[in-house]
Amino acid sequence: MASTIFLDKVQALLHLHKQGYLGGEVMPEDALRGIVPEKDLSNVLTLAMALNYQRDAYALWRAVAQAYQDEEIRWVFTPRTASAAGLEELRSSLLRHRVALQPNRHPDSWRRVAEGIVQASAAGDVAGMLEAADGDIAVLKDRMQGSQKASFPYLSGPKIFNYWLYVMETYAGVKWKSRELITVAPDTHILKATVQLGLCTADVLNGSADDRRRAAEAWAHALSGTGLAPIDVHTPLWLWSRAGFPSLAPTQE
Repeated sequence: MASTIFLDKVQALLHLHKQGYLGGEVMPEDALRGIVPEKDLSNVLTLAMALNYQRDAYALWRAVAQAYQDEEIRWVFTPRTASAAGLEELRSSLLRHRVALQPNRHPDSWRRVAEGIVQASAAGDVAGMLEAADGDIAVLKDRMQGSQKASFPYLSGPKIFNYWLYVMETYAGVKWKSRELITVAPDTHILKATVQLGLCTADVLNGSADDRRRAAEAWAHALSGTGLAPIDVHTPLWLWSRAGFPSLAPTQE
């Protein structure tokens, strides 16, 4: 477990977030609220997460919301249907509202993830995939980052995988077993905030896979035994970085 001084900083950061001082009243995935019903959220979140990299997250989720409201192409969010669709039909549908930006790579990733979901679930959907894993993160990790890794491009990567677990918990109400296994999802903002707090040295800002792994492991070690799961600090860290690292001092009374 980390030093008391470091943990005091973490608590101050959590307090800033709780009080709304870091902004973030509207998060990217909030674009789905009131548009995608609960029964479809797991499918929509999981398929779209495979494209949540190297782009503006707010723009992605706005595009996803628009596509879901388009009844002609809503089928792309049904894994069994999307997995059986022709690539050209899937491409034109995903490009219509700019859910996909890369006309070849993105539709191919979407279909592969849909196929992976169907293979992992008798019901052919994400809810069935989670049920088959008994909601156990360890089982899903073995499957999505191990035996079926090729079926979950990008979603199987540590950054997206852990953020997907967080998003499913936050927006789809999934209750995970082994919740402590959800690490921070070390994107650029998380790495910057981790360095700012002194948990890792600045060399992790290179952002290699090893750098991200080291940052995630550092957070798991630092919060061990504190009652906090690493993912609990993810959003406060992300918003703190985006806000330019406002002082933590006001909360240290």
